[in-house]
Amino acid sequence: MAYRVLADLLVLLHLGFVVFVVAGGFLVWRWPRVAWAHLPAVAWGVWIEWSAGICPLTPLENRLRAAGGEAGYDTSFVEHYVMPLLYPVGLTPAVQAWLGAGVIAVNLLAYGVWLWRWRLSRSAQAEGTP
Repeated sequence: MAYRVLADLLVLLHLGFVVFVVAGGFLVWRWPRVAWAHLPAVAWGVWIEWSAGICPLTPLENRLRAAGGEAGYDTSFVEHYVMPLLYPVGLTPAVQAWLGAGVIAVNLLAYGVWLWRWRLSRSAQAEGTP
């Protein structure tokens, strides 16, 4: 039972990390120092997608499930949990490349807006307006 709970918690952690990779750039608008954790997370997420690799959390989850008497899965976390929600077909390297590009696009938007707002506030401060 404990291994099953740990595996489920690991899935939640994994999902949280995926959400952070995709949308964490928007947290930078409020807390700019989040970028120090977010940018390496984005680099990792894009690298995993573009290399068609499997995150180390996936085998760990499988081991925990096996130790708890459950069956693990042979595919990646994204293919097992996320892809069935987004796409009816299996995960392919081409889809992973698009997912990686999507992560970059969303984060370029988030950081671009943040940089634009930061520059506006700096120019307003230089002009002496509040």
